[in-house]
Amino acid sequence: MDAKDINILDPELKVISDLASGGGLTIGLPANYADDEETRFLLTPEACGLITSAGLKIKMEPDAGIDISFPDEAYAEFGVEIAERDAVLKSDLVLSFAPIKAEDVRKMRKGASLLCMMGSELFKIPTIEALLEMNITCGVLDNMYSFNDDPVFANILNEIDGRAAILYAQEHLSYLGGGKGVLLAGVAGINPCEVLLIGEGMDICHAAKAALAAGASVTLVNNDVSALQTARQFCGDSLTTLAIHPRVLYNKCKTADVLIMGDTTRPFKFPNKLNRIMKDTAFVLNLNETHPSAAVPRTVAMAISNVLVNFFDEMIIKSGLEGMIMSSEGVQCGIVTYHGKLVDKLIASYLSMPGVDIKMMLTAKN
Repeated sequence: MDAKDINILDPELKVISDLASGGGLTIGLPANYADDEETRFLLTPEACGLITSAGLKIKMEPDAGIDISFPDEAYAEFGVEIAERDAVLKSDLVLSFAPIKAEDVRKMRKGASLLCMMGSELFKIPTIEALLEMNITCGVLDNMYSFNDDPVFANILNEIDGRAAILYAQEHLSYLGGGKGVLLAGVAGINPCEVLLIGEGMDICHAAKAALAAGASVTLVNNDVSALQTARQFCGDSLTTLAIHPRVLYNKCKTADVLIMGDTTRPFKFPNKLNRIMKDTAFVLNLNETHPSAAVPRTVAMAISNVLVNFFDEMIIKSGLEGMIMSSEGVQCGIVTYHGKLVDKLIASYLSMPGVDIKMMLTAKN
């Protein structure tokens, strides 16, 4: 009896072998919502070609790649099937940058999977209830870690957000952007613009590095000296670092041409009175409220695609997303709902909904 005969006798074994070879597993790429400002997308045509060549199938909603300047024809050339949204949502695994809404979750195939980035939609009770009702395994990529404990998806977005924040700032200061018509950099006989950064993390550090590369005078303030030391090691000695102190912050805000805020190590609220003493022409950006990477969605797609190609290669080897969850703690960190249970502690706490420890579920399953 050959392997084919064994698969006929054991349907479950056939499903596993199909997944291992990529057969029968379809990835759905819905378009961003028309009434949303989201522009970012997760896969380029070339990345889709690498994934389909590995045996997976991809269905994409018409014009889904328009925000990253790729027409449907470019995707079709790499084996992507262009299909209506309802058919895309019926795929085995739906891949979307922003979480899809509750009404779309209910159009998914029961027991299917959803991979996306963390977004406000996942902090809405109707969306979580829909995921649980449809038994959808939902994972957020930016909470997942690689084999070496690196949050690779989050790091990519943070780097692009930080660098694009300086792009925003330069555009605002330019004449075409409605500003005074100045460069961040100084030239012979002229001081450079002053960039003030408040916070920590990769987005702030990359913003500081990009501002320094642009020739600006850059100061980073935070309420944790050890975080400032780390930032200085990352950016170099040209970065000025200061601990948050009322008078120091007042003086820096008064002369800043650009102010970019993120998360500080310990909670800190920017004093409203400082807004009144800033220059009228100053550019202010809060990275907790705005994602500058939305201005460069093609760069996002190209960078994220490189990681997703490897992600799906590993998924094929491990017989699907379920196998990756079972074998990888880094993937487990990004799971929001699993087999009809809410397993993300933060979302469960925020929504006051009962949550379950995914490790306990996996232990019981084994």
